[in-house]
Amino acid sequence: MNLFDVYPLFNIEITKGIGTRITDSQGIEYLDLYGGHAVISIGHSHPFYVQKLTQQLENLVFYSNSVVNKLQTELAKKLGKLSGYDDYSLFLVSSGAEANENALKLASFHTGRRKVVAFNKSFHGRTSAAVRVTDNPKIVAPINEGFEVEFPDLNDIESVRKILKKKDVCAVIIEGIQGVGGIRIPEIEFLQQLSEECAKTGTMLILDEVQSGYGRSGKFFAHQYADIRPDLITIAKGMGNGFPIGGVMISPKFEASHGLLGTTFGGSHLACVAAISVLDIIKAEQLVANADKIGQYLITELKKIPQIKEVRGLGLMIGLEFEIPIKDIRNRLLFEKKIFTGVTGTNIIRLLPPLCLSKQDANIFLSGLKEIIQTTSFN
Repeated sequence: MNLFDVYPLFNIEITKGIGTRITDSQGIEYLDLYGGHAVISIGHSHPFYVQKLTQQLENLVFYSNSVVNKLQTELAKKLGKLSGYDDYSLFLVSSGAEANENALKLASFHTGRRKVVAFNKSFHGRTSAAVRVTDNPKIVAPINEGFEVEFPDLNDIESVRKILKKKDVCAVIIEGIQGVGGIRIPEIEFLQQLSEECAKTGTMLILDEVQSGYGRSGKFFAHQYADIRPDLITIAKGMGNGFPIGGVMISPKFEASHGLLGTTFGGSHLACVAAISVLDIIKAEQLVANADKIGQYLITELKKIPQIKEVRGLGLMIGLEFEIPIKDIRNRLLFEKKIFTGVTGTNIIRLLPPLCLSKQDANIFLSGLKEIIQTTSFN
């Protein structure tokens, strides 16, 4: 049997990682500025994280419900306190897509409606609210026909108002920062108006913080720049630092009942220990503040480079848009400068480094990028 080939891969075999550095099978060290689509939040192989997971593996009884409930409760309490959402409830799943699907279900159950508003160039995993954001015509929207989905442009509040006034939409789902769509940030005023319109029309507001959450933006959640409180918040990626876990944070307006939602692997022993360790490290090492500080420094310095058309982002979620396709620039960063970066679309480099990124590491990237740009034709 062969693998179903849907992922393009570099011919590099990574064998270990420490902090922001990863090493391949040839002993070559790389600076990781992508962290597996924002999955690595606290850095590779953090010793405290490894210790806690190892201890849990030595005492693993998968179906010990009392132990699982204790770990899940500890995770919920620590997450509520660190994020500022103590009064919300937590439902644990295994991925961001599963979190978004459950959030949409909750919104539909609560309102009795089946229509959803997402946004052009948004991405919510392979879910009901997925939209085509690539040039691949085989990726279409919506994937799940259970919901009727409309896609107005980001920051176009008038179009949203027209849709919501019919009062047949169960939820508006929006990313704290669009990731796959090119690091596009909802305007603060737009988010505030969107929150007001949802409240007026009985529509649930879902903030997809799967990629932009857990301190990546320089606040625990990107939507907190707008000082709004969504009805549902979806989380994953950096939540487990590479261990599969996701969740839905649920406002008090929702009432739980047995059998309302379900999951097979969500909130397992190891997943909870991974997630608790991440929160402990984020707090102890002040990684949210570090993401804000280093992110501001990077964005300021990147804006000084004239060949970059636009720099967008908050914290350590940054997009660099060029006038030309960036494939060659990205490849040269990887193979000449030994720096991993990401990409979205044809012309945008995406940076999603571990939140422990230092100023020294940031300068290594800036120096390497400038050297490559100087020998790149922009004609």
